[in-house]
Amino acid sequence: MNINEYIQSGILELYVAGQLSEEENKEVYNLMLKHPEVLKEVLEIEAAFIKLSNSLAPEKNVDFNLIKAHIDHNNKVVSLPKQKNRNWITYTGWAAAVIVGAGLFWTLNQKQQLETEITTINTEKEFLEIQIEESRDKLAETKNLLNVIRDRNIIKVPLEGQAAYPDAYATVYWDESNDQVYLDLQGLPEPPEGKVYQVWSLLLDPLTPTSLGTIDDFLQDDNKIFKLDNANQSQAFGITLEPAGGSQSPTLEQLYTLGALASN
Repeated sequence: MNINEYIQSGILELYVAGQLSEEENKEVYNLMLKHPEVLKEVLEIEAAFIKLSNSLAPEKNVDFNLIKAHIDHNNKVVSLPKQKNRNWITYTGWAAAVIVGAGLFWTLNQKQQLETEITTINTEKEFLEIQIEESRDKLAETKNLLNVIRDRNIIKVPLEGQAAYPDAYATVYWDESNDQVYLDLQGLPEPPEGKVYQVWSLLLDPLTPTSLGTIDDFLQDDNKIFKLDNANQSQAFGITLEPAGGSQSPTLEQLYTLGALASN
C-alpha cells in the first residue's frame, strides 16, 4: 500500500467524520498505529474540522456526500457507506486518534527528559571523578611533604619577622641531598597587587644573596606550602616583597623574614 496515496484519497476525512464502515474504520485505526504520518494527518484533519464547525452557523451542516463527490471527481474512489447503525469504532474514531497522539507525545517527552537526566548524571559523574582524582593527588602530595619534613636529615630553618613586617614568620625545610627547599609561608600576609614574595639563599661573609625564585601562586595555594630548587651552599634564607617578576637583588627595605642555619 502506498501510504501517501492513501492519505490523499480522502478516506481519512471520512474517518474523522464517522462516515466509514466498521471494516474501513478498523483499517484506518490499524494504519494509524503502524504509520505516524497517517496519525498526524488524522489529527490535522480533526483540528481543521473543529475549526470549520466553529465557524459555521448552527443550522448549517457539513455535507460529507460533497466530499465523496469531490473525491470521485478526482478518480479517487472511496466507498461511501449507507447510513446505518455504527458500532463503537465509528464513534470513537476521534477519541482514538487523540489518545494515540497524546500517547506518542508523552512518550517522546519522556524520552527527552530521560536523555537530559542521563546527560546530567554523566556530567556529574565525570566531575566527581575529577574531584576524586584531585583529592588523591593532594593526599599523595601531603604524605610526601610529611615524609620530607619528618626526615631527620632535613634542615629546619625558622625565619623571623623583620622591620618591614615584624609579625611575619616562615619556616624553611632544606632537603640538602635533593637540592630542594620546602617553604611554609602561612605566617606571611597576602602580597599587595602587583607584588610577589621572592626567596633568597644567603652567604653571610661576605653577604651574597642568590634568588631561589618568586612565589607567584601565593594567593591560590590554601596550604601556603611551596617547593623551590636550591643547589647553593646556603647559610641563611630571607624573603622579600618585590615587584611582579622578581628583582635581581633583594630590596632590603622590604625584607619580611630572615633566618640563619644553626651553628654546628
